[in-house]
Amino acid sequence: MLGAVAFLTALGRPTAPSPEALRWFPIVGAALGLVLGGVWWVAAELWPPLVAAALVVVVDLALTGLLHLDGLADSADGLLAHGLDVSRRLEVMAEPGVGAFAVGVVAVTLVLRIAALAVLAPAPLLLAALWCISRTVMAVTACALPYARPGGLASSFLGGSTAPVALGGGMLALVVATADGVAAVAAVVVGAVGGAGLVALGLRRVGGFTGDVLGAAGVVAETTGLLVAAARW
Repeated sequence: MLGAVAFLTALGRPTAPSPEALRWFPIVGAALGLVLGGVWWVAAELWPPLVAAALVVVVDLALTGLLHLDGLADSADGLLAHGLDVSRRLEVMAEPGVGAFAVGVVAVTLVLRIAALAVLAPAPLLLAALWCISRTVMAVTACALPYARPGGLASSFLGGSTAPVALGGGMLALVVATADGVAAVAAVVVGAVGGAGLVALGLRRVGGFTGDVLGAAGVVAETTGLLVAAARW
């Protein structure tokens, strides 16, 4: 569990990731979502919805150490650029700087997350379910797909078992979402599809996953799910 906490959050001591850590991804995600849901509930009592929503996003970035957002930025530059071969895409994703794709995608993503939260009533169970399914997508990807680089931090996850993580994480997310209503269940399902879509793009463009792709898939799953939950049901 410590390996999952160290990889998914800025909490705890740095720990080398291992395939065994993947089974804890959904649980750590659900716990993180509950914490953010608590922040959302308290902030909504003290500030207007827009401010409360922005604070939730800020706390999420702090708890995750911006790791997943950085993955989204790097993936945007590497996967969305046109006319690049696989090696060049991987080089772009490894570079410390950011390009126009990264700036645009990150800006739009943050705006969408804040806007979606601002129009919803505080719902800790919704965030717990979405953060759970986003980490489930990340774990299943690390189990099922090849690693796109010769080496790297996320390559330590290779060798994990796909079915237990997928079934356990999916069931946990759906059970939690069911307690919050039909909209939350739909958000979890569509969020999983959104995250899987990003993973599919990574598979097509670079032949597998990287740590950046994992982070981006998690952010996309969460954001897609929030948009579905914020729809006019």
